[in-house]
Amino acid sequence: MQNLTISPLSTLPQVRVLGRCAGTDPLTLFWTGSGIELLFTGSELWVELNADYDTMEPWVSVELDSAWISRFAVNPGTSRMCIFRGAAPGRAKHVRLLKDVQAMSEDPAHLLQVTAICHAGGEFLPLPAPRCRLEFIGDSITSGEGAIGAVCETDWISTFFSAENHYGRMTADALGAEYRVVSASGWGLVSGWDNDPRCTLAPCYTQVCGLAAGKRNAALGAQQPYDFAAWPADAVILNLGTNDWNAFHNPPWVDPETGRSFKQTLADDGSFAPADAARLAAAVRNFLALVRKHNPHAVIVWAYGMLGSGLLPLLRDGLDQYRTVSGDERVYLLELPEARGDTIGARQHPGAAAHRAAANCLAEFLRSVL
Repeated sequence: MQNLTISPLSTLPQVRVLGRCAGTDPLTLFWTGSGIELLFTGSELWVELNADYDTMEPWVSVELDSAWISRFAVNPGTSRMCIFRGAAPGRAKHVRLLKDVQAMSEDPAHLLQVTAICHAGGEFLPLPAPRCRLEFIGDSITSGEGAIGAVCETDWISTFFSAENHYGRMTADALGAEYRVVSASGWGLVSGWDNDPRCTLAPCYTQVCGLAAGKRNAALGAQQPYDFAAWPADAVILNLGTNDWNAFHNPPWVDPETGRSFKQTLADDGSFAPADAARLAAAVRNFLALVRKHNPHAVIVWAYGMLGSGLLPLLRDGLDQYRTVSGDERVYLLELPEARGDTIGARQHPGAAAHRAAANCLAEFLRSVL
């Protein structure tokens, strides 16, 4: 190991921060696909990380010159990860480090930070500007749950999350884009998969990471307002509705403290109960209005169907209502290929092949509207 220079991120403006964050010293990585990207001409490069968790350990993936070279769980405490050493100096090497695991709302101790970059024998070069910026909003699909691991795997553990086998990364790479992710497994528009009405993404959307609970995350800026103007998205892709569809087919949620229950219901003939259908369509309309308020110049695409399209009629109703009320013509509904057969991954979620098919579909559509 050479004598390394240890540089906090604030001293390296050439390093691109990926994902929503609130400060860089240290850089707290909250969301799926958050991380760093850089071009370095030297012979040795390490990343210094700080991690913590109670139940859900953070995993990271590393790319070198667009090849996925490493994936591992980060141990608690401070540690250094070698990206490469002994490389011939002079040639710029492209590095991207991505957090594989989503923000863990039920584990306030879950933490991953980049505290420094350790390097020798070269310089950091400016990165080319991205062609566009994409924001992805979603549930477990957009968190990459099940995108790595064998089909037989059913355990709820962070091992089976992937930012690499992910339609957002694939779409962004196909378009030369930078991307950000806001997603939570099991969450929805009106309720979570189990009818829990607290598990909805819209109330968190305007914060840096409203899902990250606890005093430490609050001190790190998780609940601060997100600065949309600092990173204006060219397209916002919403992939929500799968958990609401599941909620219609699951028992009521009961509040353990008050005994209050909540249920998205079907009529006796299996159709959506009218009041519940109207409520969900209104949630679609209101979320679109919220996204448009904070992204006035973006194309908005509601992309849906990777785990079935049962909620498609209600999503279409909500989009039509929003267009009628707002006059906004830059809002689209796109049906994605369904994961089935050999494209299913772990935990009965879309696997890498399903994410690739969705990315191909989405990238082609975005090329036509951006």
